[in-house]
Amino acid sequence: MVANNRSLGRSAEALAEEFLKNNGYRILEKNFRTSSGELDIIATDKGVICFVEVKARRSDRFGLPEEAVGISKQARISRQALVYLKKKKLLDKRSRFDVVSLLYSEEGPVLKLIKDAFSLIGDYYI
Repeated sequence: MVANNRSLGRSAEALAEEFLKNNGYRILEKNFRTSSGELDIIATDKGVICFVEVKARRSDRFGLPEEAVGISKQARISRQALVYLKKKKLLDKRSRFDVVSLLYSEEGPVLKLIKDAFSLIGDYYI
């Protein structure tokens, strides 16, 4: 079992990265920082830029990991994604938001990929 929240996050992101690669994703960047936070993983899947949020929980006692990606988190990720696309001059490319949910169980980690988990949230001007 994972010791603390920071090591839980690092372990979850490493497992998610391997999981994504095994599912055909090509990793572009990890932990891309903006003024409002960071994007966990940026990858491509069949030519689509994917902004992947990784959520992990030690149990489902307080809900599933993916349930922690609420509206405010979606809005923050949306802003960060636009910063990335603008900085890399990729605003004309297709993109989407995916979530990798990781639940640690007695048998080991259970990963779930949710493609196109949410749409761009908020009004943004570029």
